[in-house]
Amino acid sequence: MANKIIYKKYFLVVGANHRSSTMLFRDKLAIKDRQLTNVYDRLLDAGIQQSFVLSTKDRTEIYAFHDPLTNPASEIIKLLSSHAGVGRGEIEAQTYVLTSGEAFRHLLAVCCALDSLVIGDPRVSNILNTSYNAAKHAGKTGVELDLLFEEAFTTSKRVFRETEISRRPVSIPAATVQVARDLHGDLSHCSGLLIGAGEMGEMLATSLLSAGLAHLVVTHPTLTKADSIGQNLNCHVGRMEELPVLLAKSDIVLTSMNTRRFTLTRDTIKSASTIRRRKPILIIDTGVPGDVDYAAMELEDAFLYTLDDLEKVTREGVKTREVETNKAWKIVEDEVTNVFTEQEKLVSDNKGLMSNDFIEGLRQKALADALGDADKATQLFFQSLKQYEKATRALPGVEPNDLDK
Repeated sequence: MANKIIYKKYFLVVGANHRSSTMLFRDKLAIKDRQLTNVYDRLLDAGIQQSFVLSTKDRTEIYAFHDPLTNPASEIIKLLSSHAGVGRGEIEAQTYVLTSGEAFRHLLAVCCALDSLVIGDPRVSNILNTSYNAAKHAGKTGVELDLLFEEAFTTSKRVFRETEISRRPVSIPAATVQVARDLHGDLSHCSGLLIGAGEMGEMLATSLLSAGLAHLVVTHPTLTKADSIGQNLNCHVGRMEELPVLLAKSDIVLTSMNTRRFTLTRDTIKSASTIRRRKPILIIDTGVPGDVDYAAMELEDAFLYTLDDLEKVTREGVKTREVETNKAWKIVEDEVTNVFTEQEKLVSDNKGLMSNDFIEGLRQKALADALGDADKATQLFFQSLKQYEKATRALPGVEPNDLDK
């Protein structure tokens, strides 16, 4: 793989994720499927011939291989600013720009679920793979970008094969997702209800949405608080007086009231279970003290977890997951070294990698031959690069000057 990727310094990623930005910002930045064609067209207009757009609840990122004569990060920031309808300053404050080896390391981290809200969630790699293949078949990528993503997917398979990173939750949000999947399976068929405005409840709701929860409703005795959280989570808002109906429609319920009174009683939950025809309901009580009557644990179809219960789940996995995560990162760093760092050793003897001086010489020659025509200069530059690549693959010992012979 390493000897096939020559123009590594021109790999770029610009984006925002759950660490760099707020959920409200990511909602504005999100690129819907119906908007992809327009975004790809605008990337082409900016001179970016190879690109891939990834947009989920946790992140929106643009990966690109670009013309060496351009610096497209600024154009991508401008594009995102226009798309989201927010100022350039806000875009720059909540996004990141990574290049070369750092961009590739980030791609591997995303693909291997090391950069996820729920570490080790294999769903991330599946989404990335599906989305990239669609872009590739639509002709939006290219040889160099395809090689990097091929390496990323191979690395991801290795990480999930050689480690147990996906099997041991080490955080309360990850434990919540695990117990929800253990009970309901695929969350894309599930509905959730958040009762209250506590920080923990909102955080767990965010994790469930990121894990694929199909539908979420938030409710609170104070409607303005419910509206505020609904805006943050980009979900529906329900009235507290409708709680029995909302409860009956929910597969997963999060409580976060902290009022020292039971928000959900045994009888309330039993009534909802009856309406649900005994379809199981998962209840996560984050209240301190608890929001849910402990007597609900007697109900056959209601599964009640407290924060203490979730902490027990995480404690069981902390030590194991730390070891497995370290193993995964070691694999990632090895791949970054193989694809990028090792190539730096080839600079001195020009075996497959051009020096900066040589690249600059090609650039200046292309500009001179094109007589000021930027499009023609770009074409001539890449023709020279392809000639050099062909020569070095055919004759491993070839020198750059051999191109003139």
